Amino acid sequence: MSAVLRWIGRGLVIALALLIVWQIVLLTQVIWWSRFDPASTSFMRLRLAELREKDPNATLRHQWVPYEQISVHLKRAVIAAEDDSFVEHEGFDWEGIERAIEKNERKGRAVAGGSTISQQLAKNLFLSPSRSYLRKAQEAVITVMIEQLWSKRRILEVYLNVVEWGEGVFGAEAAARRYYGVPASRLGPAESARLAVMLPNPRRYERSFGPWLAAHAERIRRRMIYSQVP
Repeated sequence: MSAVLRWIGRGLVIALALLIVWQIVLLTQVIWWSRFDPASTSFMRLRLAELREKDPNATLRHQWVPYEQISVHLKRAVIAAEDDSFVEHEGFDWEGIERAIEKNERKGRAVAGGSTISQQLAKNLFLSPSRSYLRKAQEAVITVMIEQLWSKRRILEVYLNVVEWGEGVFGAEAAARRYYGVPASRLGPAESARLAVMLPNPRRYERSFGPWLAAHAERIRRRMIYSQVP
């Protein structure tokens, strides 16, 4: 019995050591990306693999642009739609999480997430769309790293450049050109609001942008003038 306990203890020590090493690897990558732009993300690689199952020659639409070359209207719209208190919180919107929990309880299913832009960025950069407590825990750890080491301006810049905006479409520049035929710098309030409301489910809304979503975009357009942008 004692031998079994020793083996279990050693296994736990090894697992803990591997976990610590993995967190160090993630921290190193977060530090690197605080100054250098990521060429791809976990989400990009997953989507590309899915596309290449159907077409081996498939590619992603993605072009990095500096923060200054992204329309302020899009920045305001995305904050209004995704994370009203972005510039104020430290990675987690506890009031938003509480509202999401209450809404899910009323509906009897998961209809709201309450994730901040920082949390979504952590997931996009390193994780997958799968849902589990383990993935959420890792997302929280990476979110803390990002918030501690990056400015809000850098967080928003990277988010707008890597977030998914349709089938194989990633980042503001690719989205602006895909849907409106203009660079991200030339997006107006109405176009920005419509792009912002696509973010919760971009591949679905790319195919079907119905009256409810159009009305939501109009609400965001009216609200976004109050959004604080870093």
